[in-house]
Amino acid sequence: MKTLNQIIEHSIQVKKSNFLSFIFPCDEFEERMRILRANHPKAVHFVFAYRKIEDGQIIERFSDDGEPKGSSGMPVLNVLRGHDMINVAIIVVRYFGGVLLGIGGLVRAYTQSALDCIKFHHLAFSEYVKKESFDIVCQYPSFSRLKYLAKQYEIEIVKEDFRTYDISLRLRSTLELKKAFLKAYQDN
Repeated sequence: MKTLNQIIEHSIQVKKSNFLSFIFPCDEFEERMRILRANHPKAVHFVFAYRKIEDGQIIERFSDDGEPKGSSGMPVLNVLRGHDMINVAIIVVRYFGGVLLGIGGLVRAYTQSALDCIKFHHLAFSEYVKKESFDIVCQYPSFSRLKYLAKQYEIEIVKEDFRTYDISLRLRSTLELKKAFLKAYQDN
């Protein structure tokens, strides 16, 4: 599986309609949609699709945003599926050019828009590495050592909760690095 940690933009024109494609990490979806709607107030459609992993399950969602059913969102989702993308979202902004494309034309245009965005920027994608969250509690005197080890073992500190007698942390990492980190932390 492949993923992405930056924003990529691409555009194509089909029979006077402009299709602006934006592909980016899925966790930025709500913010990115809000920004695109604000930056493109004259655009007619904001078609999207995304695939992400939540609790070990692949979650997929798409929207035709007013285009005929099945003509836009599903073709964009199929591009993500076909390229084995995960934790990635695509929004295709369409400016209507005055020429009706028909269902087949819309399917081809939205598919091509998403495909080109991936094809012309393929070097921006990387292999997806499964990470899991885990919780740990440490005493205040051990906190600086824990942070040092987390950095050494590439463990992401997601949340810190400073309580009265100890610190509760939510960390995220690959399974292999988690095991090595916990062993190093417990050894001293």
